Amino acid sequence: MDDVIEIVRGDITDERVDAIVNAANNSLLGGGGVDGAIHRAGGRAILEATRELRATTLPDGLPTGQAVATTAGDLPATWVIHTVGPVWSATEDRTDLLQNAYRSSLRVARELGATSVAFPAISAGVYGWPMEDAARIAVSTVRAVLAASFGPVEKVRFVLFSDEALAAFRSAAGE
Repeated sequence: MDDVIEIVRGDITDERVDAIVNAANNSLLGGGGVDGAIHRAGGRAILEATRELRATTLPDGLPTGQAVATTAGDLPATWVIHTVGPVWSATEDRTDLLQNAYRSSLRVARELGATSVAFPAISAGVYGWPMEDAARIAVSTVRAVLAASFGPVEKVRFVLFSDEALAAFRSAAGE
């Protein structure tokens, strides 16, 4: 199983995979962090695709924990899977929403026929989720989904932007 999951430090916009997961906001129209980087690197095609989604099937935006795919534009991937992670709360357990962001992304990847998927640390940036907990949830959820499903996904790569995130994800994976 763990030969399917890789944990690396890098820039997710450089990943040569079938699908890059975007830690998007509800609007799908770009933002800061990973979302802004993906929109900038992917070019106008991603913004046009997300505007089309907002004009048709998602007029109120993408709900937290759900995922949807668009073209990857100029990125070295085929698709971008946009998912909205929850904002961390000290008073409300939102773990199920974070798990759903990973589950929904892998479901969309499977529907697309993607064999390789790159994830960032969803909700662990501006959304404030503590990195160690975000890593534990990410790794355990992806492992559970991959163990329970027969689908085309053969490789999941967590692409992390900082040494702190890399260490947290490696620890969560038992490396």
